[in-house]
Amino acid sequence: MSVPGFVSSAARSFSFPCPGSRLLCRLLGPACVTSRMSSERQMDHLERTANNSRQDALFPAQVCGITSESETVKRLRIAAHPDFSFKAGQWVDFFIPGVETVGGFSMCSSPGLLQREGIVELAVKYSKHPPARWIHSTCTVGSQVAMRVGGDFFFDPSPSDPAVDLLLVAGGVGINPLYSILLHSTDLLRLSHAPGGRGYNLGRVHLCYSAKSAEDLLYKGAIVEACRQFPDTLSCDLRVTQQSTDVEPHLQPFLSRGRVTEEGLRPHVDPQRTLCFLCGPPPMIEAVSKSLMDEGLPKDRILFEKWW
Repeated sequence: MSVPGFVSSAARSFSFPCPGSRLLCRLLGPACVTSRMSSERQMDHLERTANNSRQDALFPAQVCGITSESETVKRLRIAAHPDFSFKAGQWVDFFIPGVETVGGFSMCSSPGLLQREGIVELAVKYSKHPPARWIHSTCTVGSQVAMRVGGDFFFDPSPSDPAVDLLLVAGGVGINPLYSILLHSTDLLRLSHAPGGRGYNLGRVHLCYSAKSAEDLLYKGAIVEACRQFPDTLSCDLRVTQQSTDVEPHLQPFLSRGRVTEEGLRPHVDPQRTLCFLCGPPPMIEAVSKSLMDEGLPKDRILFEKWW
């Protein structure tokens, strides 16, 4: 795949520090925190992530599918360059021809899908931010883009790593990196169960995901199906805060009303085994982090990404 001309020109338009050495966030290593907090002056993606690790390579890519995940969220299927790679939970710098602003979007697919099909998926909520607006108003199948991987918020275990229990807590579109981690976990479970497969020491995985309504719960069907496929390992608590109508019967066993609570998280917190990934609005992250530490979970086992 040849590199489109806009890739090199776009790359020259921006400058940001490149770390001298690759920061690897190992499974049980130091906590890696990405802060994307709102401020009076709206910082762009490159400013917000200037201190985060990112790959040097910028790869061309092509949009090969577009679907509506909800009324406000579009999901892109993107054919990636053969050398493109990422870890579950990471994001991309997203370069668009003719759009000066660089987008920042978390992958909502697993590294396994990339390995099997050469596909990366992004789910983007509509906003007036130029990259998001382009995706909702201009992007078509066949559109050429470019992507560069970054982020210190990811789950990438090795078969030799000790078992941990994952607690994934998402608010709104903060589900994207956590859904990638959930999908990666299911891929690893399938590998472990396959004849001659590599064994991974996976513990239990629990997802607590909050949105305004069932309509806003992205990927809910796939999440429920994964929990039914691996009932001894995967579980979820889908929460709605402003639901005014009944929900579909197949969701009812997995759905609760109201915000995420300390009582709801408590059964899934073991200070010795739990590793927690949080992604969502800053107030939610701060409240949940405090609740988890009150339950005895060490601060370095709480990894988070705050979205503006």
